[in-house]
Amino acid sequence: MALKKNERLIISNLIIYGEESIIDRGFIVIEGEKIAEIGSVDKLNRSAYKDVPVIELAKKFKLIPGMIDLHIHGIAGADVMDGTKESIETMASTLPWEGTTSFLATTISQEENDILKALQNVSEYIDKSNVAGRAEVLGVHLEGPFISPERAGAQPLHAIIEPNVELFKKWQEAAGGQIKMVTLAPERKGGIQLIEHLKDTGVVASIGHSDALYQQVLTAIKSGISHATHLYNGMRGMHHREPGVAGAVLLHDEITAEVIVDGVHISPEMVKLTYEIKGREGLILVTDAMRAKCLGKGVYQLAGQQVFVDDTMAALDDGTLAGSILKMKDAMTNMIEFSGCSLEDVIYMTAINPAKQLGITDRKGSIYVGKDADLVVLDERNDVIMTFCRGQICFDRLEEKRH
Repeated sequence: MALKKNERLIISNLIIYGEESIIDRGFIVIEGEKIAEIGSVDKLNRSAYKDVPVIELAKKFKLIPGMIDLHIHGIAGADVMDGTKESIETMASTLPWEGTTSFLATTISQEENDILKALQNVSEYIDKSNVAGRAEVLGVHLEGPFISPERAGAQPLHAIIEPNVELFKKWQEAAGGQIKMVTLAPERKGGIQLIEHLKDTGVVASIGHSDALYQQVLTAIKSGISHATHLYNGMRGMHHREPGVAGAVLLHDEITAEVIVDGVHISPEMVKLTYEIKGREGLILVTDAMRAKCLGKGVYQLAGQQVFVDDTMAALDDGTLAGSILKMKDAMTNMIEFSGCSLEDVIYMTAINPAKQLGITDRKGSIYVGKDADLVVLDERNDVIMTFCRGQICFDRLEEKRH
């Protein structure tokens, strides 16, 4: 169902997790791409919406804000580094079925010209093809090449270079200013200078793939680091005499941390411990998914490397984790199971916090009048039933039942 700018639609009779309150039996009015009204069903003025289509849902269903994935490389055979419009379209069209309504297209360490091509492609897609009805590309997460070879993970060693402000400026110009987040190792030569430049230009500086010592992380925080890329993975871990990167992230509220909650990247017990330390406002759920997501078992490519995929994980032939095949809807339910948090808590980690981190809370991250109608309907098991991207239904498991 494609809504034109001034057309309206009502979704009624479900639990709404709104920005200001939870409405047990609520309705929401979508007008074009925006949320026009929210309220309790018993206060819905039916005469004011006489000719407006209504989707009546079961009382057990819930409405939450669309999920925002700040770290995703690919899905359904597509990868950001393909550098093609078709790959970005595949990602944007496929992600809504798992409840993702917007995302940062994430790169990986590669040769300079390959990164340049990917950045130009994303920028052009945002300018010309970022239409309602698909997950919105919010910009680029530049993961590498300004990282530590000691903590490369699945990032190709040959492509890793020292942080370079001038090269970043060149890439940001090619991207039309669409690089919104950069993962880097602050301990490397040029790291602090790049962090300061990112902060000055409004780009989120994220510590990741870093071998920094605790004191080096403190210097980076003072310089502008405010985010951590996939906490515990690709970073110096904790030791009782050296807290490392992981310890610094846990101790400092200035840093919001990504977590990959697939039960593989972080054990369920560590997820629970991390949640109890950082709380719902200190974490962001991401997938770090690669092109194999949704394709099943097999051998796939990531940055020119073979990746072996089974039912639970993606890894190089030496066992190194190579992104994930995690879906956001599963990250959400895993987080609730592993940590004991509520659905209301997990909304912070899937929508509110990522919107805050990108500075887009004026239009994303919560259900509120005037914001984009990025919405997800869940059933009683918190499985995704429907997804709206800027007012348009782009996934609907119930469609056949309504016709």
